[in-house]
Amino acid sequence: MATSRGSGGAGSHYTRIRQGIVSGQTPPGTVLIPTALSTQYNVSRTPVREALIRLEQDGLVEQATRGYVVRARTPEEILEICEARIALESAAAEAAAAHRTELDLARLVHVHESTVECTDAAELRELNTQWHVALREAGHNAVIAELMDRLDAQLKVYDSHTSSATDHPDNLGLILDEHAGILDAVRRRDPQTARDRMVAHQSRTRDLRIGALARSGRAMS
Repeated sequence: MATSRGSGGAGSHYTRIRQGIVSGQTPPGTVLIPTALSTQYNVSRTPVREALIRLEQDGLVEQATRGYVVRARTPEEILEICEARIALESAAAEAAAAHRTELDLARLVHVHESTVECTDAAELRELNTQWHVALREAGHNAVIAELMDRLDAQLKVYDSHTSSATDHPDNLGLILDEHAGILDAVRRRDPQTARDRMVAHQSRTRDLRIGALARSGRAMS
């Protein structure tokens, strides 16, 4: 009996293609042709097209003559993403201080303590992401969390260009100190201080990221 083509849903293909883009394995400017992806994944073109449409909505790809292309960002666009993250992340920190539960606080403390004890750069980046996700969840605002997830993905495309600067021991130490300050404000239920400290934290990392991109010259126009 003939073997039918795989029929995995668009969600699984969306996740697979998205991971390739965010990890840098599928860099900006790469052309994504639905028929080629359909053959690669051994599925019909419909779930692949649906996945690409979702990725376009996420701001990770855009339509091109032959299908879609992984979106390339100018330095100005990356700066705009960073500014949007500052506004949303500071609102998330404020909400966390106002609405967090004891369980939310326990999760934040656990991830922060794990980060303090960690010495591996790659693991530190992952724990840093987990801490920010836990903070957003503590704010109990699903819209902010969803928007932040999209913005994070758009920036992660360029993480390989800035890792040497952001992974510097001095910067990692500052991140821990800044997280500790935000965590303290969340613990004390001080929304304004949590917001102000997050603005300062994200503003500093924005400047570091933009500086690293400018030096690398890899932000595509």
